[in-house]
Amino acid sequence: MIAKIIGVGVLFKISLKFLDERIISMKKYSKFVVSACLTGENCKYNGGNNFNEKVKNFLADKQYITVCPEVYGGLSTPRDPSEIILCDGELKVISDKGKDVTEEFVSGAQQALKEALESGCDCAIFKAKSPSCGSGEVYDGTFSSVLIKGDGVTAKLFRENGIDIFTEKEIHLLDELIV
Repeated sequence: MIAKIIGVGVLFKISLKFLDERIISMKKYSKFVVSACLTGENCKYNGGNNFNEKVKNFLADKQYITVCPEVYGGLSTPRDPSEIILCDGELKVISDKGKDVTEEFVSGAQQALKEALESGCDCAIFKAKSPSCGSGEVYDGTFSSVLIKGDGVTAKLFRENGIDIFTEKEIHLLDELIV
C-alpha cells in the first residue's frame, strides 16, 4: 500500500544517535533505489547530472532501479532550482522564481515510492541536499547555499514507508557494512 501525503509535512532532524541506530540495525539490503542523477542521467535541474564514481562502483554487483522524483512529478529538465520553505506554517517547495512546485514534488515522490515498493527496494541512495532526495540536510529556501537540518520530500516519504536512506556522501557506510 502506498502512503498518501497530506502536505509536505515536517522536516526531520537527524542526529548522530539516529545514524548510530541506523548502523546498529543494519540489515543486508536486497535491492536499491538510486537518484538517477547519481548514475549519470541528465535529469538535474540545470540539465546536467551528479554522476558519482563511488556510487557506480558500489552498485556494480547490486540490483537497483533509478528514479528522478522531479521528472516523475512533471517538471522539465532543465528547470528552475527549487528549495523547501516554511510559508504560513506549511512547508512548500518554491522555485527561485517564486513558483510553488510543491504539488509536483509530492506527486513525483509518490511515483518514486510506488516504483521502489513494486520493485522490492529496501534501501535508497539519494542525492544529498536535494529538495526531493536530501536526507539529513537541505537548503534553507533562501537560494544562498545555506543548509538546515531536514529531509527532502521524497526522502521523507521513503523514510515514513520503511525504506532506509543513504546519500552519496554516506556510500562508504554501505560499502563497509554490506559484505
